[in-house]
Amino acid sequence: MESLLKTPDAVRQAKEAQKGWHWALEILVFVLLFVVCTFGEILIILPFELVLFMGNQRYLSALESDDMEYLMEVTSEIITGDVAVLLSLFATSVMLVLVLLFCKLIQKRKMSSLGFIRQSCIKEYLKGILFGFLLFSAAVFICILTGSLELSYTPDRFAVSSFLLFLMGYMIQGMAEEVLCRGYFMVSLGRRYPMVAAVVLNATAFAALHLLNPGIAPLAIINLILFGIFASVCFIYTENLWLIGALHSVWNLLQGNVYGIKVSGMENTCSIFSSEMTKGREIFHGGDFGLEGGLAVTIVLMAGIVVLLVLINKKKDTAAEEGI
Repeated sequence: MESLLKTPDAVRQAKEAQKGWHWALEILVFVLLFVVCTFGEILIILPFELVLFMGNQRYLSALESDDMEYLMEVTSEIITGDVAVLLSLFATSVMLVLVLLFCKLIQKRKMSSLGFIRQSCIKEYLKGILFGFLLFSAAVFICILTGSLELSYTPDRFAVSSFLLFLMGYMIQGMAEEVLCRGYFMVSLGRRYPMVAAVVLNATAFAALHLLNPGIAPLAIINLILFGIFASVCFIYTENLWLIGALHSVWNLLQGNVYGIKVSGMENTCSIFSSEMTKGREIFHGGDFGLEGGLAVTIVLMAGIVVLLVLINKKKDTAAEEGI
């Protein structure tokens, strides 16, 4: 696989700014940075969640009733509700800012070494939206063809204002995760180690970030790793973060707010369609985790990785012929 991957300019720029560290230190720093980001997000969310809880009459009644089962039920409804989900999405802006500051101040890196290339940034972002729509829709189509999923139009569940908020939230969340895992971590590893090692390690780390999500299962973990590999190879091919950042955001938005499917185990109530999963077909539709836990997504991601590797190889051959 290493022969199919080229070293992107972002890695060369980062290496010029600062030499790579030992892989164990890279992982340790990644974990510490993620913990700091998570703590920062909690600090931002906490005051708003307190307002949510204290303003919920059912929660206050549950507190007074001493009924722990009822209290846990109401608490779960609040923390999985649309408002709480939106808060968590917008709070990932903390991760985005902290990772950028770490790369700028500690690693002495330019924004271009994270994949933020000014040239054609709008075009690349729009391409990411289109490819994200096509990729995830292909997984939905596979589920429909196999009788694993039925969609129905539910206008009563859709609100333009909520949809726009989710759109903005996922734009931040998708880009934040790509900055953390690809722009920062993969590029940092690539300064000292082969790109295949950087791809595998950052994809595994990306999957690990989702291990506490509800409904997690072995196939879901495999698909999360595959998505990390796909995103990494996409970054290497395009040499920018705009396309994969947009694709990641649209991928998540389509699941919850267009097709009405759980997003990594989490469900939204604002969606254009509602989905009904066929019992006994969990191997395709992913069950409680959503499509990311099923074979439909496995097929789509593996096909996407193969296509990208072929395109990278063609790009290398063209560059060799031109003497670049």
